[in-house]
Amino acid sequence: MSAAHDQAEVKLRDSLLDAALMHVPFDGWSEATFQRAVQDAGVDEVLARAVFPRGAVDLAVAYHKRGDALMLARLASEDLSGLRFSEKIAAALRFRLQAVDDKEAVRRGSTLFALPHYAADGAGLIWGTVDAIWDALGDSSEDINWYTKRATLAGVYSASVLFWLGDDSLQHQATWDFVDRRIANVMQFEKLKAGVRKNPFLKPFLSGPEWLASQVRRPQKRDDLPGTHKPRG
Repeated sequence: MSAAHDQAEVKLRDSLLDAALMHVPFDGWSEATFQRAVQDAGVDEVLARAVFPRGAVDLAVAYHKRGDALMLARLASEDLSGLRFSEKIAAALRFRLQAVDDKEAVRRGSTLFALPHYAADGAGLIWGTVDAIWDALGDSSEDINWYTKRATLAGVYSASVLFWLGDDSLQHQATWDFVDRRIANVMQFEKLKAGVRKNPFLKPFLSGPEWLASQVRRPQKRDDLPGTHKPRG
């Protein structure tokens, strides 16, 4: 697939998404929004379905991933070297929420992905966001910590989004305070876990679970999937 083709597809996806965002506050991420986006963008519906097979659902997915991309770009451009690690995580969550240009689009998306048949999509998007944050911050975990870090941050992120949706404080200061408190709670829990592991009276009881946990490894990235480019040796 040529670079020109890729660029044309990106432009098509962006134009459809931008057109859809004009209608989401009124019609949600619905078929009506998709049809209006196709009309406003002046795109043939067959072509639009080629890039967004499920219509508005895939548009909502694309909108979330656009926010992730904006967050990563800001993380790469900001100087976070003077921050503690917990502060870097808080900054990443703040950047992710600040990447949203329409709170109603997120509210409508939350409603969509709360539906049983789209819940897996919603969970996958949240996991993708927190995975991107950990990767951007240099996480090198190879064991069960790879999973627990992301699961914990997913809970913090989800709670923060819900709080942010109802926050009308000046410049969302209440949300940033909420994020800081949630991350502080997580750090306290991590300290408690470390203390439990060091307790000589509890070590005999923890040896079995810790051995089992040590056998868990992070998922390996596949390079044998269709469409994956493998460099020639």
